[in-house]
Amino acid sequence: MDAFIIAAGLVFTPETLLTIVLASIFGLFVGAIPGLTATMATALLVPITFYMAPIPAIAAIISCTAMAITAGDLPGTLLRIPGTPASAAYVEDSFRMAQKGQAGLAIGIGVVGSVLGGLFGFLFLLFTAPMLAKAALGFSSFEYFWLALLGLSCAALISSGGMVKGALALMIGLFIAQIGLDPLTATPRFTFGVVELMGGISFIPVMIGMFAVAEIMRSGRRAVAEVPQINLKNPFAGTLRMIWKYRKNQVRGSTIGALLGALPGVGGDLAAWITYSLAKRTSKEPEKFGTGHPEGLVEAGATNNAALSASWIPAMVFGIPGDAVTAIAVGVLVMKGMDPGPTLMTLHPENFYAVMIVFAIANILMLPLGWVAAKSARWIFEVPRALLNAAVLLFCIVGSYSINNTMFGVTLMLGAGAIAFVLESRMIAIAPIILGIVLGPLVETNFTTSMMIADGNVIGFFSRPVAATLGVATLLIWTITIVRAIQRFQHDRRKEPVSDALE
Repeated sequence: MDAFIIAAGLVFTPETLLTIVLASIFGLFVGAIPGLTATMATALLVPITFYMAPIPAIAAIISCTAMAITAGDLPGTLLRIPGTPASAAYVEDSFRMAQKGQAGLAIGIGVVGSVLGGLFGFLFLLFTAPMLAKAALGFSSFEYFWLALLGLSCAALISSGGMVKGALALMIGLFIAQIGLDPLTATPRFTFGVVELMGGISFIPVMIGMFAVAEIMRSGRRAVAEVPQINLKNPFAGTLRMIWKYRKNQVRGSTIGALLGALPGVGGDLAAWITYSLAKRTSKEPEKFGTGHPEGLVEAGATNNAALSASWIPAMVFGIPGDAVTAIAVGVLVMKGMDPGPTLMTLHPENFYAVMIVFAIANILMLPLGWVAAKSARWIFEVPRALLNAAVLLFCIVGSYSINNTMFGVTLMLGAGAIAFVLESRMIAIAPIILGIVLGPLVETNFTTSMMIADGNVIGFFSRPVAATLGVATLLIWTITIVRAIQRFQHDRRKEPVSDALE
């Protein structure tokens, strides 16, 4: 309790509170711009933190990240351009809701759901950090392989174009992830002598191209822009009623997000895909997913910020970053003398609790700032569609160029956009491609490492209790899905008229 009181004194100062507000506004601005990401927003803040005290510096990182991830749902809802790989899981539903005139409701579900999920993750982190970080350290390459494979399976199963086309899209993403140097032997693969391909394909330019550029190409063929209707008096109208209706999804999404977010290297991206898939598999109306149904949006949206909060468990307690953002944050902590690790909880517990308090404040601050963003979002569509497309394309070019400060990223973005435009015209979903690129290296690295540990014996993947549980669950999901697909095919064949069969 003494440490908590000291932490409150460190946070509730004019400097720290002003930093939280300004960093949140900055995160909201960057996250809402198509092509710019939460990781980029966090990286841009690092030079500024050089001149701050330790607590305001880490408060800026936390506030900016939490707001940018939530704000990433805005372009997804209004322009079908997801701000993060996690929001790509449910971008179809949020965008279709906007087309139905429910843009305010979709944004409200994202904001309020993220706040509730983030606060749940804060409580989860506060009480279970040491225990879960210790459990995460016990995970080996076997467990991470099955976990990543489970996430990839979810991408294929929930694809709007069907399981076969979803699997095809996933294979395309996994192929793109193979480009570059082999992680074990450093042998070039599919580089064709191009030096820029040696480092692999960054998913950010590809994600920007496949969603933003492809959408610009589609909208450019339409004479009149489809303008979502947003209630400017109360853009969150009906949000609490909808979240209460799907309260089980809210709780389940927050819980799974907190559990998976605590695992190093997993983060909210994989967690959002798993919870969206779970929502569809357990829904009474699975056929409505991808057409503007809020159920998956509630569950996966809650997962985002719950996983973000929980990803700080390994970062704070053991100094192991949970994702790219916490990797940046760990660097700031070390730079400020707040060395993350087991000694942080024993020698400087006030610093740990200060971070927790900042989490709570940043999540609560999302409500008023998110409401203002939703209230003003409608005005973007007053701009002529040609000018809007030009502005979005400009931000996309800036975001792609800033990854490695080369034009190669811009070339990747434009090429990915053209490919996505063709694929979507054939009803092949794009989102599984992104997940394949993100999780492909994780699957490959853990598979090869596990095979070396097990001396090539596949039984080694089931030699540990947790790995065996995840492996059996993954294989069971595959089996059930294939059996159901065969049964559905046979059922459809039996329903064909006799005359059609004779013909």
